[in-house]
Amino acid sequence: MSRKLDSPVQTQMAVAVFNSPLGGEYPRNNAMEEKQPTRRRRVFVQTETGCVLGMELDRSDNAHTVKRRLQVALNFPTEQSSLTFGDVELKNDLSAVRNDSPLLLTRNYLHRSSSTPCLSPTGRDLQQRDRSGPIEILGHSDSFNVLKILVKDVVKAIKMGVDPLPVHSGLGGAYYFRNPRGESVAIVKPTDEEPFAPNNPKGFVGKALGQPGLKLSVRVGETGFREVVAYLLDYGHFANVPPTALVKITHSVFNVNDGVNAHKPLKKNLVSKIASFQQFIPHDFDASDHGTSSFPVSAVHRIGILDIRIFNTDRHAGNLLVRKLDGIGRFGQVELIPIDHGLCLPETLEDPYF
Repeated sequence: MSRKLDSPVQTQMAVAVFNSPLGGEYPRNNAMEEKQPTRRRRVFVQTETGCVLGMELDRSDNAHTVKRRLQVALNFPTEQSSLTFGDVELKNDLSAVRNDSPLLLTRNYLHRSSSTPCLSPTGRDLQQRDRSGPIEILGHSDSFNVLKILVKDVVKAIKMGVDPLPVHSGLGGAYYFRNPRGESVAIVKPTDEEPFAPNNPKGFVGKALGQPGLKLSVRVGETGFREVVAYLLDYGHFANVPPTALVKITHSVFNVNDGVNAHKPLKKNLVSKIASFQQFIPHDFDASDHGTSSFPVSAVHRIGILDIRIFNTDRHAGNLLVRKLDGIGRFGQVELIPIDHGLCLPETLEDPYF
């Protein structure tokens, strides 16, 4: 899908931030690792219905050869489709695509009947073509080191049979992943289960990935990218954004709707998704349940500065967590944790919600 927008403000999809320095007046994050493309690169291709397939690229590969390989894996013609990396539609050259980058494959027409097949590889295809583990962090940054330890803990729990728990609140699909002791340690939000996305588990469907979403300035399937960027731009943990990374993750707990009517299949199979993976921070309540008089002024200022820097259009009491530091929560003795930054960095300016 082409990303040509007639707007005064336009941002590239956040994936470009993971592997490139930030220019301009902002300080460079020395933790970001600059890696030149190697002879072989691994990418993860996501279809507009949410299916994910990992594949390796040779130096000789181009957009056309990738589409042909996807056609074999997905058993679906890909000639009338677009392959995009962030805001860029890949016509032929793949030199801008870096290792572990997520790509999006979309068909060039929007009208689909209920009989339209899902672009979904079979289990055998996944085993033969995708050798990645249960959870793979996409992108490279020293800021992800804390999450690498967390991922190992979660993978160990999955192998022990400790299943994640669905989050029943909110409009999109989200899941608490646990450690071997059964404690929630991460919250995972698949990009194809966002509001209006094809595999939303709560009935809010109707659009393909890449189309304008809940807010017209943020496309369906891109809030997870923005969650990660909000964390990366929170230099030195200035505003206390929880560690967040983009991952390719495989589990049977995820939702896959059957066709455009969002019917859920009875049998749960292993399915791979691209998702935001955020450390779960234990807390006592959110800001709507606690008087603001006890909030540390400096913490409020820091979160406000972050929201201005990232053009956050969605800050309210429900996405500001409060944790007591002294067991009582007296003035200055609570910690504020800002979450849910999926509606930051809008493509166009609109009225924010505070």
